Amino acid sequence: MEEAIILNGRKLADRIENELSKRVEELYIATNKRPKLVTILVGDFAPSVTYVNMKKRACERVGLDCDIITFNENTTTDKLLEKINELNNDDSVDGIIIQHPVPSHINEQHCFNTVAVNKDVDGVSFYSFGKMCNKEKAFVSATSLGIIKLLKEYDIKIAGKHAVVVGRSAILGKPIAMQLLNANATITIAHSKTENLKEILQQADIVVGALGRPKYLQAEWFKKGVVLIDAGYNAGNVGDIDLENASEIASAYTPVPGGVGPMTIVSLLIQTVESFEEKITK
Repeated sequence: MEEAIILNGRKLADRIENELSKRVEELYIATNKRPKLVTILVGDFAPSVTYVNMKKRACERVGLDCDIITFNENTTTDKLLEKINELNNDDSVDGIIIQHPVPSHINEQHCFNTVAVNKDVDGVSFYSFGKMCNKEKAFVSATSLGIIKLLKEYDIKIAGKHAVVVGRSAILGKPIAMQLLNANATITIAHSKTENLKEILQQADIVVGALGRPKYLQAEWFKKGVVLIDAGYNAGNVGDIDLENASEIASAYTPVPGGVGPMTIVSLLIQTVESFEEKITK
């Protein structure tokens, strides 16, 4: 078998950032304004803080305005809703993100659903998800958008292929399953309670690991030539797939880090710019 193709998300994200930077500068020349992304961070969960700072640096590279609004971990759902509604009504704000996860006492989905649909650049509300499922214009899950862009960049065929998504979260597993379905793949959604997972994965042409368990998906569970999309990120810079061994049988795979992660961030920037463009053309 030929050597596996490395689906280099970092390389593609860098190229998209360069293109976005030119686009943003043209918008600034035309309007004297820049697209603005606001992230709401609750608590000081270290991985979330790191990720939010990465997004801020990406905004700076592209020329977007970026604000980070922080709340302590004891804040309430009502306080967050108040701030979200304030941002919804702020015409200078084009994208709003609530950094996941929030403390367990907060109604996260209610907060997601309160974000104005035209500013829901992470595609996390029920409304955005429903529109995407029906192939209507909508902002979509940034991670799933990034995955689709990466597959298309490397000419990985989706239509007619059997894709198995391992994970069923509302912010990743379900959105990527629906986007692959919209791209004419045949979809199986598996999860932690799935029986005979190994047998199911043996049938997969494309596997998306989105379970949140380090190296849970083993190399011997895949058939030769499979395309492996590792959307997990765990302590020690490892994903959900045992890529160290599975890369030897795959036809293509995303590295961890440097695969899906950079594409998630750049997809947030893309959708924030699109939100701004939509606003100025009304």
